[in-house]
Amino acid sequence: MAEVFAGAIDKGLEGVVACTTGISSIVDAQLFYSGYLIEDLAENSTFEEVVYLLWNGRLPKANELEKFNNELNANMSLSAEKVELLQKLPTKNVHPMAWLRSAVSMMALWDDKSQSDEDADRHEVALRLTAKVGSLVALFERTRQAKEYVSPQAGKSFAWNFLHMLNGVEPDADSVKVFDTCLILHADHELNCSAFSARVTASSLSDLYSAVTSAIGTLKGPLHGGANEAVMRMLLEIKTVDNAKAWIKSALENKEKVMGFGHRVYKNGDPRAKVLRGMSKILCENAGTEYYEMSKAIDDTVQSEKGLLPNVDFYSASVYYSMGIPLDLYTPIFATSRVSGWIAHIFEQYSKNRIYRPRGEWTGESSLKYVPVADR
Repeated sequence: MAEVFAGAIDKGLEGVVACTTGISSIVDAQLFYSGYLIEDLAENSTFEEVVYLLWNGRLPKANELEKFNNELNANMSLSAEKVELLQKLPTKNVHPMAWLRSAVSMMALWDDKSQSDEDADRHEVALRLTAKVGSLVALFERTRQAKEYVSPQAGKSFAWNFLHMLNGVEPDADSVKVFDTCLILHADHELNCSAFSARVTASSLSDLYSAVTSAIGTLKGPLHGGANEAVMRMLLEIKTVDNAKAWIKSALENKEKVMGFGHRVYKNGDPRAKVLRGMSKILCENAGTEYYEMSKAIDDTVQSEKGLLPNVDFYSASVYYSMGIPLDLYTPIFATSRVSGWIAHIFEQYSKNRIYRPRGEWTGESSLKYVPVADR
């Protein structure tokens, strides 16, 4: 058995190539979506355009983008029946990702095309899922605050509508641009943990809702989607810039994990962190807070002490906090964006499918003989 697995085992499958993909790729310290550099898309594109790119492998023409925008917009709304039933789900002391996982699974029960394997039907389901995950996150927050559901508005962007549905007031243009950029940065990231779980579920030819629900459960884990929330809690505990360096040095000396640093693939820096760092600086200065300066002090200290660079979670924490977003919604917002990438991976898996069936190297005893219970 050992010979069969020689050279094929790696804890966490680090560096193991599990599939071919044309969705996104990481080359050194660069991230590409279907061949386009992430910094280029973050500066010039929109989330809707990026979703189209991930699903189709190319940027849309003007008429295609208009049609796609309208389709996403039309699918954002939740019917009165859905709102009523979803509002009956518990929210007190409930993890928002647990609520979202259940809500997405429930959505399949209302979707008469959820089990179809026709491409056109799957496209409709994909539109509904991508459009509605944000609506569900906003509904969760409104429900636990005992506030009414806010319907999306026609003709407005995905980012505008999410912020409006979440807060109940029209967002300003700067907030919409920042949030739209965050959605772009989080939309996909090659074969990450949640994308892999979505592909594994899809490889059994299970439906889109099942695959996305698997991915949400995976993203819920603090080692994947929950790191940005942990970063913000760390900043709140540190309190001031003056405390930052000593606090981090103490944590490192005590072998405590400092969230938001290091990456399994990026060894020379996460390009998304660089974009978010710039946004954090502007937002924190406008809000009159020290969280950017605290983050910078932590960043410098961890780099000098451990040689580790920040990842996407580190500066996104202060960005979201400056926008007034509750800490425990950071990961659900991650899912609001990443569902588009998950669906791209699911589509790709369907198109050239082979069910995942890895092996495990046996490390237990062999040739044991059964002993009657009375003789044990």
